[in-house]
Amino acid sequence: MKGSVGFIPALTREAFSSILRNLPEGTIFNTLGFGPHQLPFAALGTILGGHVRVGLEDNVYYRRGELATGNEQLVARAAELAGTLERAVATPAQAREILGLD
Repeated sequence: MKGSVGFIPALTREAFSSILRNLPEGTIFNTLGFGPHQLPFAALGTILGGHVRVGLEDNVYYRRGELATGNEQLVARAAELAGTLERAVATPAQAREILGLD
C-alpha cells in the first residue's frame, strides 16, 4: 500500500517508541511535530530510521522567539541534522519514488 494510511499521535518520546515497536516489519514511516515539537521529533525520526516532515504549515518558529524566514530554513536545518547523523537526504526524484508518485 502506498501513501499515508493513517496518523498516529505520539505525544511523548515513550509513546513514539511504543508505536515504532509495533509497526509491521518493513513499514516506511515519517514523523512530524507541531510547534516546538518539530525539531525534537525530526531528530527522533531521523535517528530511528524514518523520514521527516518540517515546514511552516506545522511550525512558524525557527527557534524560541524567532520566526522562521520560510520553509527553506526549516528544511535546511532538517537536512543538516540528517547529515550530522549520517543519514542521506532524498532527492526530489527519490522522494517521489518512496511515496509512489512516479
